[in-house]
Amino acid sequence: MLNVALAKGRLADSCADIFIQCGIRAEILKEETRKLVLETPDKKFKFFFVKPSDVPTYVEYGIADIGIVGKDTLLEAGADLYEMLDLKFEACKLCIAGFPEKREVLLAPHLRVATKYVNTAKKLFFSRGEDVEIIKLNGSIELAPLTGLADVIFDIVQSGGTLRANGLVVLEEVFDISARLVANKVSLKTKAAEILPLIADMRACIDGMQA
Repeated sequence: MLNVALAKGRLADSCADIFIQCGIRAEILKEETRKLVLETPDKKFKFFFVKPSDVPTYVEYGIADIGIVGKDTLLEAGADLYEMLDLKFEACKLCIAGFPEKREVLLAPHLRVATKYVNTAKKLFFSRGEDVEIIKLNGSIELAPLTGLADVIFDIVQSGGTLRANGLVVLEEVFDISARLVANKVSLKTKAAEILPLIADMRACIDGMQA
């Protein structure tokens, strides 16, 4: 049996569609339930529903053999696992954003950056040799420049609608983000006969959808 860590919601729904196309009896993922652990009828797959930020942890510690998680979460977690496949859905960008008339603010010393991606932001600005103050926020990140809490924000941008509604723009696109399939390092060796064919099937399915 393969153990799979998933986050509930749109990501799980998209994963279910791919799994089903790959011949996995994953219809259970589409059922309304409060259960946190589900098994396929043939007992070949067990799915754990966890918070998105916890998927890398469950995979890294081997509770789940594989997992599906956003690239932004992977960057932030820094977990010791293998990133195996870009699933291409839930695509967006991790960006630096702020007021359009303040593009030069990125060159200012002691830049204040509001974000929930604290670890990723620290690594990014440290790699550039820039002196910044990282301000951790958990929600409504766009409010930080409006109130003067921060000069810019470092956050996920999909349609950009929330930025525009608040007079903000993307100042720099930093990372391309999408859902990724990750694997536990030990499981990839001990369950290679199950994991590798699944990855090949999923890759073929995604390529077919992109064609």
